[in-house]
Amino acid sequence: MQAWLSDHKLVSYLLILGFTIYIFNKVFRPQEKLPLLKEVLVYLLIAFGSFILMILQVDKLPIIQCMGVAVIMMLMLRGRQLYDKWKGKKTPVSEQPKANAGE
Repeated sequence: MQAWLSDHKLVSYLLILGFTIYIFNKVFRPQEKLPLLKEVLVYLLIAFGSFILMILQVDKLPIIQCMGVAVIMMLMLRGRQLYDKWKGKKTPVSEQPKANAGE
């Protein structure tokens, strides 16, 4: 797979760019919206950084595989959060903090 990704540089670049944008949006994005110019600057820097990571990928470093593992772990966490929300997970009565009964 590493050799195939080295031979297909455009596919490698697009995968790295997609993984990088996904990771940025899920982990590093600020809560409020950025102004348009800053938003464009951020994505231009992500595109440039992805190009550098693509060079390292072509040079036989497993960049795509490592980013893929990170994305899979993030998706597993999101799945767990959705499952807990769907299940309506509540703390058992024995674990709930007790009110001051002596007062």
